[in-house]
Amino acid sequence: MWSSIVTNARGRHRRLSADRVLNDVADAVRLQEGPPGVRSILRAIRRLAPASTKDISRAVGLPVPIVAAVGNELRSRGLITHERPSQLTPAGRAVVTELGMDLTLDATCHTCDGRELVIPEVLEEAVARLDAVMGDGPAADMTLDQSKCTSETKVRRVLALLSAGTLPGGSLLLIGDDDLISLAVAVVGDVLGAPLVDQVTVVDISPDILGYIERVSADLGTRIETVQHDLRNPLPEGLHRQFDVAMTDPPYTPEGARLFLSRAVEGLRQGPAHSIFFSFGGKSPDEMLQVQREIMELGLVTNGYIRNFNEYEGSGILGGVGFFQHLLTTSATAPSQEGGYQGPLYTGDKRSRQRMYECVACGEMVRVGAGAKWTSVGVLRAEGCPNCGKGPFRPGPLVPLGAENQHRQPEDRTRQPAVPAPDTDGGPRPRSAPGPVEEAAVPEAAGEAAVPGTAEEAAALEAFEEPAPSVLADRTWRPPTPDERALLEQRAAPYVTRQAGEHDLPVIGAFEVDIARVSFGGDAVDDPLRHRTRLARAMEKSREGMFVAHRPGDPAIGWLWVSINQNTMTGDRYANFRSLAVAPVERRAEIAELLISSGLDFAVRHGLSEVVGRVHVANVPMRTLYRKFGFTPTNLVMKLRLPAADDSPPAVRRDPSHAER
Repeated sequence: MWSSIVTNARGRHRRLSADRVLNDVADAVRLQEGPPGVRSILRAIRRLAPASTKDISRAVGLPVPIVAAVGNELRSRGLITHERPSQLTPAGRAVVTELGMDLTLDATCHTCDGRELVIPEVLEEAVARLDAVMGDGPAADMTLDQSKCTSETKVRRVLALLSAGTLPGGSLLLIGDDDLISLAVAVVGDVLGAPLVDQVTVVDISPDILGYIERVSADLGTRIETVQHDLRNPLPEGLHRQFDVAMTDPPYTPEGARLFLSRAVEGLRQGPAHSIFFSFGGKSPDEMLQVQREIMELGLVTNGYIRNFNEYEGSGILGGVGFFQHLLTTSATAPSQEGGYQGPLYTGDKRSRQRMYECVACGEMVRVGAGAKWTSVGVLRAEGCPNCGKGPFRPGPLVPLGAENQHRQPEDRTRQPAVPAPDTDGGPRPRSAPGPVEEAAVPEAAGEAAVPGTAEEAAALEAFEEPAPSVLADRTWRPPTPDERALLEQRAAPYVTRQAGEHDLPVIGAFEVDIARVSFGGDAVDDPLRHRTRLARAMEKSREGMFVAHRPGDPAIGWLWVSINQNTMTGDRYANFRSLAVAPVERRAEIAELLISSGLDFAVRHGLSEVVGRVHVANVPMRTLYRKFGFTPTNLVMKLRLPAADDSPPAVRRDPSHAER
């Protein structure tokens, strides 16, 4: 009897210890899913090992950076191996056993892999043809949350429409179609020998996508209508209440889901039981609650839901997968977005917002983001908590819209170089060293997810996949309309651009030093005087292609240098973006866009037909910004370090009798 009591007590103690592990790990990374999220990751490692972080992410429905952060915490506690792909250590297996998760039974259907649909052999030709269609199509624009779904996913979506009875026949409305589902419907119909739908209408903001759909569909039997339209505005009147079924894969934010689903409702015929097929990426429970509330407010009801149904190329942050939901209209269905929408929509819009971070050591809440003293959690981590000087920091809630400029720390103004400070060589220099766009021109992602910045940054870089030049269509830059220009200037206010002058030399010379350090590392020429002298000579010859961004009355906080070069072989003239940098101030991304627009205007005024710009291969933010303007990758500089002469192996003496013939 006594032995039984002691055994039970030890069992409870071990279980409490295992539960404490879950709580500690969840607290360390501020996991919104809490201990159950850590438990699911441990279970997946036990079941799938050895498995990559991406495979575990797909299994548990958590973003790759979060899984990576949890994995680092488990590794630091000796529960998983340091070798990758990771497996449980003996201590980890003991924790899993104590938690009752040692069973590895998997009831997932291995034929469909849990997707509930299998592509029949007759449609393998459709998959192959769509592979070719994707290879020749427009590149994904990540600033618009675009990420191409695979050809198999395209065919599965068409099969889902067929299985639900919404096809064949009727009319289909696609709210955004960077996935080219309109062409998938046409190709599948062509393979089967009969059109699947009477009419497909695509509403999208991208002229590249719409133009490509028009060109490819001309040889197929399905009638596809394309409408270029910004979905921030209501659908054109002629599209209201015209369609039997709609499909959308919106930006992966609650706001994006609400807006795109509302536009889909605008286009559907009135009455219950009309279908909307909705694709979305895995988010935290709180964010998914917002999405489900948006669905309920639209008067829609869920008729079906399949996890990991959609597979995407280049969407590593979310494990490359997303869910597929079949929604039905009801008698209460109505659009929830009346009129236009001007709020945050894309992931990048929300990353530019401030977030509160909590110091683990003392509980101090610190505001981080554009407009705050600490522009990123990395900067905060480097400086330490303003209250206790320690850390680490746990992500908290986003600062409500409109409240970013309220209760700002008084030190915020020092981030904007209003007064030059003396440099070591006697010249002025901005108080906060300007950060070149080569470092980070777009809002930093690390402040958005509940994981350490280093894990987020590594996963973001791993997830960025630039299409090969062979699959990129030639794109011509379209100058912004007056309305688009006014909108950009409004977003960047109070900052404006102007031509650089001699009084800007100290500041732009400092920018050149930072750009050199980013581009060349230890080989950089970082003498400010040499850079200022070089710039002064260049300015004497022509300053027309030199632009700075500034707040009226203040020193420059952004710098762009465009030169006109000539190809010595062909004689063709082209514009070269020699330098581009923006200090870490509020609206940094918008300032960079203003400068690039000024440079492109300069090139057009001089009758140039091509612009080139160099960027470090690891600089994902700058590459993304260039891609937003339509730049496509062409050349890649390959670099190899050779040993110093003293470290070289001795030369091999050759035997003359073995001379090469």
